[in-house]
Formats: sequence, structure tokens, C-alpha cells
Amino acid sequence: MWAALRREHAPSMGLGAQFISLVAASKLNSQLGWWIAAGVIAVIALFSWRSALKSLRLIRDTPTSKVASAAQGYVELIGRGKAIPNTPVLSQFRQLPCLWFRYKLEQHSQSDKRNEWRTIDSGESRESFMLCDSSGECVVDADYAEINTRYCEVWREGDLRYTEWTLLEHDVLYVLGEFRTHNMAAEFNRNTELNALLAAWKLDLPDLHRRFDLNNDGTLDMDEWLLARKAAQREVAKQFRAAQAQPDIHIIRQPADGKLFLISNRTPADLSRRYLYWCWLHLVLFFISLTGLAWLLQAT
Repeated sequence: MWAALRREHAPSMGLGAQFISLVAASKLNSQLGWWIAAGVIAVIALFSWRSALKSLRLIRDTPTSKVASAAQGYVELIGRGKAIPNTPVLSQFRQLPCLWFRYKLEQHSQSDKRNEWRTIDSGESRESFMLCDSSGECVVDADYAEINTRYCEVWREGDLRYTEWTLLEHDVLYVLGEFRTHNMAAEFNRNTELNALLAAWKLDLPDLHRRFDLNNDGTLDMDEWLLARKAAQREVAKQFRAAQAQPDIHIIRQPADGKLFLISNRTPADLSRRYLYWCWLHLVLFFISLTGLAWLLQAT
């Protein structure tokens, strides 16, 4: 649930809490209630401003890397989006081919006192996709990312309202996250693979004896077991050569240290302007709340 909220409302989540504080204070209609509301708004605004400023600096200060030459760690990538072969993704409502989607279904409820939309279903896709630049391809694991997309479609059918966000194939994607390269040969452990292969052979004793019990006495003596072990070593060497032939796999995902993980089909300049706007808005709200606290102090 937190991941979904962050994806949809990350820069503006503080505004919701501040609005709730104002509503609660207006219902209490007491000086203490307004004191608490002003204090809560000031604290939320300060933390939201710091978060937006930190994100703004990461977007502005992180240099753009190429997939093939990117350093291991926190990077910025820009490239075309591409679906992983044989893993088609269709949006929930429109059934539109895409890289990623999020959806929300709401139902209109009306009474004498309320006129609101109630969410009855929501969700998002879980499949990874590719980012491709002139140097290579990188798998984008979008779990826990803050996704900012230009595509948001809203329509109504009767008392239902449908909202769908998407990232489309061939979109120019901007990604900030933790970059890792997996080399099959470097990660290949011969001893581990050898032990696993011998253990698998032992599970089929009739076949093991058929292949290596040369004197047909129903058991493997030392020489026969050494023969089986050498055969397993040859098989593991063959697997290692196959691993060496495999290309490196590049993945960008959520940073382990909690840094901003951002995926967007907007330009870096557009994203910078948006986060700068949130910085100024939260800063203005902070000083307004401080002014309100000063006014309440004088009124006592």
C-alpha cells in the first residue's frame, strides 16, 4: 500500500496530511486545535521541503551514464523503453500494450451530507521492462519506484470513474536508481555447481550405476566414484564455458540506501521544474504556518 501511495502521490503526500490537520482543527474550533494544526503543518512542510530539495539535487547533480559504461551504484540513465520479449503487458482497463500501468476504479456515492468518490479497486503491473540506449540494454525492476508519467486517462461510465496511468513502449525514459551488472561467468562457482550436479546424480542411483559401475557389483568403488567425479567436472566445465558466452545482464532497481528511485517519461528539465515547484510550495507553507503560530501566540 505504501509503495502504491508513493508511486502516485510522492511529492504531494504531505499536502494531504496538512489538509487533514486543517479539517480537524476547524471541527474542533478551539485555540489548542489550531495550535496543533499549525505545528503539524509546519513540521510536515519542513520535512516535505527537505525531501523535495534532496530529490531535486539528485536529478540535477547526477550525471547521465551509458548502460555499457555505467559505474556500479547510483546512476542516471536515459533511453528508449522496450518490453521484455515474450512478456506482454496490457493495461487493466483499455488493454493497451505498455511497459507499466497503474489503475484506479472509483464509485460515486451521494447522500445528503456527502458527494464523493470511493475507491473500490486499484493496482499496478509488476513486470520488469528494458531501457535501451546507444550502448546497450538494461532491465528496469520498477518495484518501489516513484513513477511519474505523462499519460493519465480518466473517464466515466455511469457511477464509475476509471483512471489509468501508463508508460508506453518506445517512450524516452529517465531512470534514477541503483545500477548493477551481473556477469554469469564471474558468479559461477565451480565447486558449488559440481556438488549440486553430483547430488542430483545420486538421486538417480540406477542411472548412476549404469554409467559408472563398471564391474556391475551394485556399488561404486573408489575408482568408479573418481570416474563419476571426473565426468561431473567435465560437465561443470562445459556449463562454465556456456556462462562465459552469456552477455552481461544490467539491472537498475531500488537503491538499498533509500535514495530516490525515479522512473519517468518526462525530460530531466521538466522533472527539475516540478520538484523545484514542490520545494517552493512546501517552503511557503512552512512560513505561513509559522506566521499562524506567531499570530496565535499574540492572541493568547
